[in-house]
Amino acid sequence: MWEVARRPRWIGVLILCLAIAGGFAALGQWQISRSVEDGTVLDRETEQIVPLDEIAEPQQTITTLAAGQRVRFDATTVDGDWVIVGERSNGGVAGYWVIAHVTVGADAAAPSLAVALGWAPTREAAASVVEGAPRVDGELTGRFLATEPPAEDDFEGGEQRSVSVAALVNQWAENPSSVYGGYVVIDEAPAGLDAIDSPTPASEVTLNWLNVFYAIEWAVFAVFAVFLWFRLVKDEWEREQEDVAEALAQLN
Repeated sequence: MWEVARRPRWIGVLILCLAIAGGFAALGQWQISRSVEDGTVLDRETEQIVPLDEIAEPQQTITTLAAGQRVRFDATTVDGDWVIVGERSNGGVAGYWVIAHVTVGADAAAPSLAVALGWAPTREAAASVVEGAPRVDGELTGRFLATEPPAEDDFEGGEQRSVSVAALVNQWAENPSSVYGGYVVIDEAPAGLDAIDSPTPASEVTLNWLNVFYAIEWAVFAVFAVFLWFRLVKDEWEREQEDVAEALAQLN
């Protein structure tokens, strides 16, 4: 078979197939570069404090641009609606958050918002602060974050570990008329709690997966171009073998 492959005709076909494969490989590399260039860079001005109602609305899904944004709003604490959330890291140390129920505004129809007041190293310390009924009325500033899935909670152990707005609404004594789909980690913690570490969200690059898929297709085409040459040479060799076999059969 390799004697057939070394004939000038098939060497020429090999060169042509390699050239085609090289062209496919170049197109694949171009698609890969496009997938990065066309990627969505999530680079936002999250550290500029803006009014909460400019980036989010009650009963609406939190957008990518809203999550992580520093905001300000006027809060009125709803007494009795404090929740302790466990397994919350603060500077690499596990502890507990105290979550308060506030209304954004003072009127009865004001929307509700979950506010992370601060961090405590133990449940007992967090519970002690809750017993003191901490209030955070007035203008607050902090970082607005998207709600978390309640699946992180330890239901068997009876410990709440997620800041899930849906779960909090069911725990609040006062049923809200409307609620924001995220929560705010405020900058200044009440007495007895440490301020929660809330770093700037990292910028991300989302690849354009359609271009990645096209790049994989071009790679497959490049491999197929070389395989096609091998298949043609093998077919030629098999035909010659059949011709030899027929000639021998006629002689016999």
